[in-house]
Amino acid sequence: MRPGPAVDWARTRLRDRALDPWIAGRVPRGARVLDLGCGDGALLQRIERERAARGTGIELDPGAAAEAIARGLCVAHGDIEAGLRDFAAGTFDVVILNQVLPLLRDPAAALETALRLAPLALVTVPNFAHWRIRLRLGLRGRLPVTAALPYGWHETPHIRLVTVADFRILCRERKIGIRGEAFAAIGRRGEPRPVRRLPGLRAALALFELEAGPRTRSEWRRCP
Repeated sequence: MRPGPAVDWARTRLRDRALDPWIAGRVPRGARVLDLGCGDGALLQRIERERAARGTGIELDPGAAAEAIARGLCVAHGDIEAGLRDFAAGTFDVVILNQVLPLLRDPAAALETALRLAPLALVTVPNFAHWRIRLRLGLRGRLPVTAALPYGWHETPHIRLVTVADFRILCRERKIGIRGEAFAAIGRRGEPRPVRRLPGLRAALALFELEAGPRTRSEWRRCP
């Protein structure tokens, strides 16, 4: 659910589309895919085209949902957290949560439910511990406005803040396995630039491949 201010799609497009190639590349061919908070359906359409997937989306914004439907996609207008309860366990092969966890009232429950519906969840989040954010807070005492977090404090639809370290801890506490992870800075044209060292400091965005059941750090694989 997205309480408070609505998402400004024009403002978030750079961030929301930055990791689309990485996400699509991790979807198995022919997979049944559920995209939660699918927006106008750009990512879902790409996955259907490139991965021969069967896509379903849920989107709260009626205008964005209408755009997705106009693309010929199977998209329902509705609340994400409520919509998760409408599907039986194992209905999908992959569930995608692309930049939506900070908007949800209970992100941990959403992750657990996603992994009930599919064996694989692809989750992206902005990293609130990025060095630019730390610098702005430390030197100026102000909350950041960046490509990954493009809103002022008084207008943001985000109700949660997350860092790479905090997300890993949540997965460990909830016994959610991290199959793989990737980190990126955002280039000037919106392209993802891989970050392989010190991601908690240098990455603006993070992508996690999740599965039910914990994995040790030695079992994780880096991606891309």
